Order: sequence, then structure tokens, then C-alpha cells
Amino acid sequence: MNSPKTSNTRKIFLALLSMIIIGVSAGLYIYNMPPRDVVNSGADLSIHAGKLVNEFLMDGEAANGRYLAEDGDSKILQISGNVYEISEDLEGMKVVVLRDQSDKAGVSCTFTKATNSELAGLKPGMKVTIKGVIRSGASYDSDLEMYENVILEKCNLIK
Repeated sequence: MNSPKTSNTRKIFLALLSMIIIGVSAGLYIYNMPPRDVVNSGADLSIHAGKLVNEFLMDGEAANGRYLAEDGDSKILQISGNVYEISEDLEGMKVVVLRDQSDKAGVSCTFTKATNSELAGLKPGMKVTIKGVIRSGASYDSDLEMYENVILEKCNLIK
């Protein structure tokens, strides 16, 4: 016959083993989830680049609550504005900054390798609409004494 001590040890071992199996299963499920398909998803909101920047500069906390989510499922925005600058990042992704000359900051839109080709013929000064996932808002960096742009990722050109 099993002693009470052996029975309790066995129950604790089985409980810990069950928790480990559940934890590993949940981790594998989340790790293997497909990435969010921004290109084929509808936009949650359409807004002008200058208005979005001003919302973050006026009340960053309220704008963060409106557009950003801690779980990584932030809003998909459709942004309209004037092309201020076109560049390429270190990974070969095209980056388009939407901003008017009078604005303190703009919206930096990073495209994917699959959507880079959409930018052929795009030039500074053109009015465009771009869809992407917002990752951070505009702010003022007092150390650098400059404004930081709103960041959009996984972008594609709408028109």
C-alpha cells in the first residue's frame, strides 16, 4: 500500500507535468501562428497624416490608447498625405515618409519586400494613400531635440 507521502509526491509531480505540457503547447501554438495579413485586411480607420501626428503630439496617451495595442494587434490605418521622402532601410525595405513642409513630424511607412514594387514612379510631392499597421506614435525627443515620426509597418500603396 502507498504511503500518504508517496501519494502526495505523485500528485504534485503529475500536476507539474500537466502544467509544463500545457505551457509548451500554448507556446508552440502562439509561435506557429501565421503572421497578420495586412495587405488583404481592411483598414480600421482612414486619417490624414498631419491629423494623426497632431493627435499624438497633443495627447500621446489618448492616441496610444486609440491606435496601439499591447498584444501587438494594433490598428490597421489608411493614411493619406504628401510624399515627403522615399528611402530604403538596411533590409532593403522601402520607407515612405508622408509629411507636409509645415508639419513637425510625419508618418514613416515601411513597405515589405513583396510590396516594394508598388512604389515604382512614386516621387516626393505626390499625394498618396497608404495602408499599414501602426507601431508607434509621434513624439518629441528632448535628448535629440527633434520630433520622431509615427511608424507604420507592413505597408502597401492604395493609390
